[in-house]
Amino acid sequence: MLTPVYVALAAAYALALGLAWLLWRSHRAVRDKAKEATKLWDQAQKEIAGLKKAALLEAKDEGHRLRQEIEQENRERRNELQRAERRLVAKEEALDRRLENLERKEKEAAAKEQDLERMAAELAELQARERMELERLSGVTTEEATQMLLKAVEIESRHECAKLAKQIEDETREKAEKEARKIITLAIQRCAVDQAAETTVSVVPLPNDEMKGRIIGREGRNIRAFEAASGVDLIIDDTPEAVVISGFDPVRREVARSALTKLIGDGRIHPGRIEEVVAKAKAETEEKIREAGEQAVMETGVTGLHPELVRLLGKLHFRTSYGQNVLDHAIECTHLAGAMAAELGADVPIAKRAALLHDIGKAVDFEVEGPHAAIGVELAKRHHESAEVMHAIAAHHGEEEFASVEAVLVQVADAISAARPGARRETLETYIKRLEKLEKIADSCPGVEKSFAIQAGREIRVMVKPEAVDDLLAAKLAKDVAHSIENELQYPGQIKVTVIRETRAVEYAK
Repeated sequence: MLTPVYVALAAAYALALGLAWLLWRSHRAVRDKAKEATKLWDQAQKEIAGLKKAALLEAKDEGHRLRQEIEQENRERRNELQRAERRLVAKEEALDRRLENLERKEKEAAAKEQDLERMAAELAELQARERMELERLSGVTTEEATQMLLKAVEIESRHECAKLAKQIEDETREKAEKEARKIITLAIQRCAVDQAAETTVSVVPLPNDEMKGRIIGREGRNIRAFEAASGVDLIIDDTPEAVVISGFDPVRREVARSALTKLIGDGRIHPGRIEEVVAKAKAETEEKIREAGEQAVMETGVTGLHPELVRLLGKLHFRTSYGQNVLDHAIECTHLAGAMAAELGADVPIAKRAALLHDIGKAVDFEVEGPHAAIGVELAKRHHESAEVMHAIAAHHGEEEFASVEAVLVQVADAISAARPGARRETLETYIKRLEKLEKIADSCPGVEKSFAIQAGREIRVMVKPEAVDDLLAAKLAKDVAHSIENELQYPGQIKVTVIRETRAVEYAK
């Protein structure tokens, strides 16, 4: 039997043989790999050498090609430079020739200038001798002759200008008057408003003078109660069978008139009864105001007005201007403006709306300071009226420049309604002052001998001095007087200016 030692030795020997065989195999594989790597390296070196050689040949070819292109480009540039140089030389030669020509012409011009100066001096000498000879022969100096010539030219120019202006004015007036007459005639023909010049009653008749004592009451308690309730003043004087109502508000005066008439008719006059009747009169007057406003809106066909504007229109029924009822005047203006707007192709609703509201400021002008046109604009703005309507209200008295046809139509309708015969009344004092102002304006013009205002101030006749104003200047004088009247006077309608020039020859038979 084998002992364990021998077995271990055998195993160790076998293991050593196995390890030796593995080492031999590994060494052989490494050696084969090394040979293969060496072979690959040699092949790579050969390929690199071939690539270097090919790249070198390609670079040489590219360099040769670039060198040829550069040489070709240089040749072309040299040729271009040569051509440019030849052109510059040609231009220099041309400039030299022009310079020589200019120098020659300058010398010729200098010679001609000297000749001209010499000729000018000779001409001035000849003119001086001729002027002296003319002055000697005519006996008039040069300055005097110049003034005479300028004056003659000025007179002739004035005559020509006046003649041309008159011709243009006549042609324009003929066309404009014909068309305006047609439009206004149609507008007035369509307008069928009954206009009455109403004034607010301020005098209440009494059945007898005994009623004055009853109105005053014991220790004046009745009259004080009435004045406190109505907001007006009662004037009881020596006027027989009449009591005067004084107050700035036309609506208050109407309330007081109605209440006092009822109290006089009833006969029961005491503070309690006075307050009751005045309150009832206020309610009735307010109802009249509302009905008057609604009637005006219905009659004119203007819709969409704010209820407060309708109420203010109703208040105009109790407001007068120069004796003309303001509400009736507004209604007439509405019809006139609408008719003219239809004929001219303008905005009819805007024209009618603005015409109806153009005097709305007069309903509260005793409560608010300022011109009624400005007050009317504020009222229209407050109640959301359009900008066109507000502009027409503001411009109807010329306080703003006209910016629309409708604004002009409102102003024209206002003038037509106010200037219609019988529409307005004015006081004697105002009438006389207006006539005096008319004559004063005409007398202030140069060449006027005297002037006369006739036909209730609707026409002014101007007598001129015939030696100072000729026929053509008379037409210009008429226009100047008309412009002065337009700028300095406020008046309804229009004023005719007639200039009269006459020459009288007087001789006596002896």
